[in-house]
Parts: sequence; structure tokens; C-alpha cells
Amino acid sequence: MTKRPQILVTNDDGIDSLGLHALAIAVAELGDVTVIAPDQEFSGAGAAIGSIFDIQPQAHRRLINGLPGTDNVWAISGSPALCVLFARMGAFDVEPDLIVSGINPGANVGRSVYHSGTIGACLTGRNGGVPGIAVSQALQNWNTNGQAWGEAIAKLDWSTAATIGARAAKALLDAPPAQPGVLNINVPDRPLAEIDDWLWTTVAEKPPTDDTTATLEPLAGHSNSFDIKVNWGSKWNGEAGSDVHAISEGQLSLSWISKLESTPDSGTQVGAAIDALLG
Repeated sequence: MTKRPQILVTNDDGIDSLGLHALAIAVAELGDVTVIAPDQEFSGAGAAIGSIFDIQPQAHRRLINGLPGTDNVWAISGSPALCVLFARMGAFDVEPDLIVSGINPGANVGRSVYHSGTIGACLTGRNGGVPGIAVSQALQNWNTNGQAWGEAIAKLDWSTAATIGARAAKALLDAPPAQPGVLNINVPDRPLAEIDDWLWTTVAEKPPTDDTTATLEPLAGHSNSFDIKVNWGSKWNGEAGSDVHAISEGQLSLSWISKLESTPDSGTQVGAAIDALLG
């Protein structure tokens, strides 16, 4: 009997996120699903795990309506990366063949890639030799920088991103990559029937909203204390071929994030400076 693939599903918006539930149910047809997600919001956490020797995390069993199994859904008091790390350590009796993270409300493109907890969970899996898929649902009519809440989320139809995420998961399970990496998927806010193509994209070098500014405003009644006021920009551009440009045009964007590499080169200016430092 062929062993079914083991799929670990997580997110950074918490165990109660409808996007998480839709994605978990969609990939359940492909293998045995274990859901391990934060018990609260962890957007923007990146691959952070916190002070792992000082924290006292807890795990609580939960249920997701429509997901097979009653003992494979967990909420933990920790970040998405910590969810994956504890799974790799053996806490939840799962040895994942694939990490699937999302569905995040709001695109994770450009600089958001560096800070996204959705992607950070997959990066943590990749570091343990497990490939991952990060799925984000763009909000075409909402000014956001990687995340969104409230009324905009309430209007989202998660089915398109869930279906695309499941199809991508099947592709990676059927043909595992030679080197583990992260497939970052950003889905336009459109019905599946209206999406007939996808683009391989690079991670944009320019911020999605390069007219965003932050200023300090004195805090009334306090000295040397300030409120930090952020004025979110509205420009979505990005260089041609980038994830920001694709999603700004309402296109399905796929980016492959491979391992981090360091390539020493003593012939560069930096290398020469280090040589001089070391004598």
C-alpha cells in the first residue's frame, strides 16, 4: 500500500482564519493533513521563533469543519515558524513531505516576502529539507502592504486561491524539486474561470508602495516620547517581470525562493576590506 503524502498546513493569521480552513480542506484530497497554526495573529513575524529557551508554548486541539480527522488540528502559542519547527522536532507525530501556508489575505510580494509569517513558515520547513508553498490572496481594491483585515477580508472568496494552492501542492508532490524551496503564490482577486494564465516572477526590488512615509509626532503630556504615524502609499508599480508588477495587473504570480547562499569573493571591495581587517 502506497503511503499517502503528509502535508503540514499553517498560516500567520491564526487558527480561526477562514483562509487557513479553505486551504486545509482543499489539500486534504492529496494526502494526510496536519494543521498546526498560531492561536493568534502573527502577521509580519517572518521566520521568527522568539526566545525559544525562555518561552513556554502550549498546544491545544481544535476542529475545522469539513476537514477529515479529529486529532490532527492544533493551535499553539507561537509563531508560524515555531509551528513548523515543533513539527520537525516530533511534537505532533508528523513528518511532512510538504508545507502549505496560507491563505493570507493580501499579497505577499516585494519587501513583504522578507517579513511575511506566511512565507517564514515555509522557509523554516525548507531549512529542514521540506519544500513549501505560500499562498496569498491579493486584494485588488484595497490599499494594503501584505496584510488586510475587516470588511475587505469579509468579502473575499477563498475558493480560487484554495484551488490554485491545491493544484500547486499536487504538482510538487508528484514531482518533488531536486532542492527544497518555497513556491510563493499570489492569486488575483478574481474568479478561477477568469484566470487563464500565470507568470513566473522575480521578487520586486522596489517597495510595492514607495510613497509610504513614517513620521514622529510628539506624545501629548510626555517628553521624549512620540507616536509613529504611518501614511500608507497608494502606488503599486514594481519592475517588469516582478511579483509586484504582476499582481498590480491582476495576474497570477508564482515565484520560486531557493536557499540562501553566501558566495565569498575576495576580489570585491568588501572582500578587500575584510582582508585588510584580518591583516
